[in-house]
Amino acid sequence: MNTHKHARLTPHGRALLVRRVIDEGLRPAEVAQAQGISVRTVYKWVRRYRKEGKAGLQDRSSRPRRCPHATSDDTLEQVIERRRQRQTYRQIAEQLGIGHSTVARLLAREGLNRLSALAPARPENRYEHDAPGDLLHLDIKKLGRFERPGHRVTGDRQQNTPGAGWEYVHIAIDDHSRVAYGTRYPDETGWSACYALLEAVRYYRGLGVRFARVLTDNGACYKSKAFHRLCRRLGLKRQRTRPYTPRTNGKAERFIQTALREWAYARSYESSEERGKHLPAWLHQYNWHRPHASLNYQPPVSRLGLSVNNLVGLHI
Repeated sequence: MNTHKHARLTPHGRALLVRRVIDEGLRPAEVAQAQGISVRTVYKWVRRYRKEGKAGLQDRSSRPRRCPHATSDDTLEQVIERRRQRQTYRQIAEQLGIGHSTVARLLAREGLNRLSALAPARPENRYEHDAPGDLLHLDIKKLGRFERPGHRVTGDRQQNTPGAGWEYVHIAIDDHSRVAYGTRYPDETGWSACYALLEAVRYYRGLGVRFARVLTDNGACYKSKAFHRLCRRLGLKRQRTRPYTPRTNGKAERFIQTALREWAYARSYESSEERGKHLPAWLHQYNWHRPHASLNYQPPVSRLGLSVNNLVGLHI
């Protein structure tokens, strides 16, 4: 029961009213004055009690039993059918001769007020390759350079570093283990992508991981001839994500979000150079110490079959 704040009677108050009239023999006018209600209300609840017992003292819906002006079931079916054809409220209202607000109310009640509700949700794109080295995700994150703390720290958007430009963090992450690696370059050209891939391959080989294929987006650097030749020489099969579909490369996208939150924007750096110097230490913490939810809260390196204790001092 959802009784409003000014209610004079609740089911308990109605039972008290009935008891005073029937059991104690008080006059309805006296009971009405004592409880701050009208005499008519007293008669109403006494009548309901004598007819239905305690069940008659409960709240009832105020909805009328019939409404001559209610929208017919046939009209409702037509509204739903036209909405499933992706028609707008105005189109449906004009074609069926009903009000725009009526169409909105009916569709909201049926859960079809948004066009996104007409198509089923896409299934989660969750996959994982069987072993380390089966697939290497590559991506790039663009970060602004600065020579003093910016607006994220000071709150002053007019305080900036004119002409500072950008730097690009080329990241790599193993699909099975989630062991990640990142390097900074001043651009995102094909040659920078090649150097970043070479550094990543050397890093993973130091951990005993050799890759069979790489997955990239459709950026110009990954479509360059230089990157294509390098992948061929390294024996890497290239795969590309579906255009404008970041979910295809979800592990890399998620790692970038984590890196921004826990490294790039986690503290106040005096300059972008200082921020860059903290990247290797943060990558070590991410790979060797940070619990990963999809790995049963174990660090990514635990999936490589290596002893974490023996490697703690080797990659700081």
